[in-house]
Amino acid sequence: MPDMAGPILVLNGPNLNMLGTRQPQVYGTATLDDVVELCRRTAARFGRDVTAFQSNSEGALIDRIQAARGAESAIVINPGGLTHTSVALRDALVIPEVPIVEVHISNVHAREDFRRHSYISPVADAVIAGMGIHGYAAAVEYLASRD
Repeated sequence: MPDMAGPILVLNGPNLNMLGTRQPQVYGTATLDDVVELCRRTAARFGRDVTAFQSNSEGALIDRIQAARGAESAIVINPGGLTHTSVALRDALVIPEVPIVEVHISNVHAREDFRRHSYISPVADAVIAGMGIHGYAAAVEYLASRD
């Protein structure tokens, strides 16, 4: 059983390292560093810590998820495009046995049809989409305030 006061892992998938410059009309002007700082500030209000990881590689994300078992108490994940394609990422997310919140900066349901299906949602405790980077703060707050 994970330590519920342990750090919250904030994972970001492919292309999220380009936040702030990639399609700002869709994703806004905040950078990934801004997202991580927002998560850390939010977690600190609850006396919690955040660890952050981003990769453009599916395998690296899976390795990091596996390493979370016993080390982190919860996961916030924005899988990027892997949301719609990766059964392997979905399968990895059940390994740590911790609460998970799936986050998307844009409202994926108002975009292309292929973005409306998520392999991640069925294993997530909650899904947040369309709140911009504030969705990350909502996810961290939700996870940090759980009993």
